[in-house]
Amino acid sequence: MPHTAIRVVDVYPYRTTSGNPEFLLFRRAPGTEYAGQWRMVGGKIEDGEAAWAAAQREVTEETGHAPLRLWTLPSVNAFYEWQADRINLIPAFAAALPSDPVLNEEHDTFAWLPAQEAAARLSWPEQQRLLHIADQQLRTGIPPEWIVRPSDP
Repeated sequence: MPHTAIRVVDVYPYRTTSGNPEFLLFRRAPGTEYAGQWRMVGGKIEDGEAAWAAAQREVTEETGHAPLRLWTLPSVNAFYEWQADRINLIPAFAAALPSDPVLNEEHDTFAWLPAQEAAARLSWPEQQRLLHIADQQLRTGIPPEWIVRPSDP
């Protein structure tokens, strides 16, 4: 019987230009895991850390900026990993950024792209789907209860 794991988060950084959302993707640097692939922000949840806190931390670590707004997507990235007989459930978030990222050793370049172009660069179908959900919500409105407020209990 497979077990379920929640170990990492996915975050879709964005900005709005002339009323249209653009999503930030990074190209993974040579010598890193997923080298050469275009990816959004993601990372491991540390022991005792809430998923939203991991998302906020990862955005800051990977972009050099704290998010202006962090909100949950109404879905998760889910996939089966046969090698570990594990079903991975990955909480997904979107994060507004104040400016271009500051590259770190994990990435060698970045791009701001409209949803269709950004999704086309992502390798994983679930990440493509979630990016489109983020785009749709930015266009139709983010329900207040999805917005992460770290001061809330």
